[in-house]
Amino acid sequence: MPIERGDGVTIHYVGRFEDGSLFDTSRQDIARHEDLITAQGVQPADYAPLSFTVGRGDIIEGIEEALVGMAEGEEQTIEVPPEKAYGEMDEEKIREYDPEAFEEMVGQEPEVGLHVEAMNDLHGDVTAVREDAVEVDFNHELAGRTLVFDIEVVDVRS
Repeated sequence: MPIERGDGVTIHYVGRFEDGSLFDTSRQDIARHEDLITAQGVQPADYAPLSFTVGRGDIIEGIEEALVGMAEGEEQTIEVPPEKAYGEMDEEKIREYDPEAFEEMVGQEPEVGLHVEAMNDLHGDVTAVREDAVEVDFNHELAGRTLVFDIEVVDVRS
């Protein structure tokens, strides 16, 4: 039976950028081959099929839309534009802070690549450190990117 909104599904996925470079997967063999396990510090057991209810907003819209009409055992490669994934880059989510104020808030010296969490639960990354300002980007790390997914439907529950 084809998948409909409201169905529970379990999928395997491989997520790549348009240039073919891997950014995430549920498949342990691919994660190991691409050195994601050691590079991201994730445990091998963390790579497992993903289960969710289609249409509930648990995953990005582009994958949910692609799953509707697929069936158990079916595989498909899809391209998901930013507006159906993590959105476009929003310049308003890039903020500057006084270096001293930043250090007081975060409790450590600013450094490019440092991941921070704001009091409003926003997560961001330091993208620039200058004498007069620390720049923090609160956009999702995949914002503005077209994503390519290989998806395999492992299980469907009505």
